[in-house]
Amino acid sequence: MRASSLPRLHAELVACRACPRLVAWRETVAREKVARFREHDYWGRPVPGFGDPDARLLVVGLAPGAHGANRTGRVFTGDRSGDFLYAALHRAGLASQATSTARDDGLTLTGAYIVTPVRCAPPDNKPRPDEITRCAHFLEEEMALLPRVRVILALGAIAWRAVLDHHARTGGSVPRPRPPFAHAKRIELGRRWLLGSYHVSQQNTQTGKLTPGMFDAVLEEARKLT
Repeated sequence: MRASSLPRLHAELVACRACPRLVAWRETVAREKVARFREHDYWGRPVPGFGDPDARLLVVGLAPGAHGANRTGRVFTGDRSGDFLYAALHRAGLASQATSTARDDGLTLTGAYIVTPVRCAPPDNKPRPDEITRCAHFLEEEMALLPRVRVILALGAIAWRAVLDHHARTGGSVPRPRPPFAHAKRIELGRRWLLGSYHVSQQNTQTGKLTPGMFDAVLEEARKLT
């Protein structure tokens, strides 16, 4: 039975223990803290989406960071990936501030909402296919509760595939062969657009594979499509 509201879905989501490997990892990380966060109380649970329920732009990431969202309880919050993402959303007029450090830091989004296909921090940032599949119904239900979304921005290949899988599961037509992920690529999925961007991970942003200018351009394209 589908949740009737985002708060009810989030309450169900944060109680999930469906993936034993992910449960063990997220809780181990929360218990055996790294030195720089020794005094922090870790969230250590699945992480729900965050943003404007009336959003026209949906940003789809990968999974919570072990010491980012798994620590703070808010997606893309408390790590370098989030620093890059929220600074860009702020420049685009979608975020009230350029930083995201904690659930109670006052940040709000206008016109944008952020989710991940996998809701628990995975070891080495690599969820298994069965874990992505097991978590898919949360993405499906959350997207159903965001009826105004017109553009889905997929951060990386796993997010891109997750959105295409979601579209197929919910009765949509997906081109054959399936369009592969590429930065700044866009395809039309019914009444929505799917837009791709390299993930905002440090691996991409610190090597120059993804620059602030490149990501700003993708957000501008998303704005035009909405």
